[in-house]
Amino acid sequence: MARPPRAAISKATFDEMSEFRYRMRRFQRFSEHAARSHGITPLQYLLLLHIKGYPGREYAGVGELAERLQAHPHGVVALVSRCERRGLVRRRTGKTDRRKVEVRLTSKGERLLLQLALLHRAELKSSFRGALPGLLKDS
Repeated sequence: MARPPRAAISKATFDEMSEFRYRMRRFQRFSEHAARSHGITPLQYLLLLHIKGYPGREYAGVGELAERLQAHPHGVVALVSRCERRGLVRRRTGKTDRRKVEVRLTSKGERLLLQLALLHRAELKSSFRGALPGLLKDS
């Protein structure tokens, strides 16, 4: 019978990894509750966030959003459709490549995202302040 590999990670590192996962999960639960209390699903909030936060521009394509959400493109198309029906986003044919669709926030989507982002930023600061100083060190 083979012996288990010798631990290459210290107990302190396991403690920090556990703490990090706990804080992440607690933040995720906060985020889910905040989104629902504002009348949208957690996935709809993430869609709005990833559109607004897409690097270098104010829109994102379905494939780009699928990557950010770690979802299948056809699922993202359905999510965009639901958000579009609620007046949170709009689709527009790309100006430079008419085969592409740009997904943009509406003013209603912008307002909702801002409200939720302010709550999330405050919670992030609270949840992760000073946390996990040694997690990325080799031990």
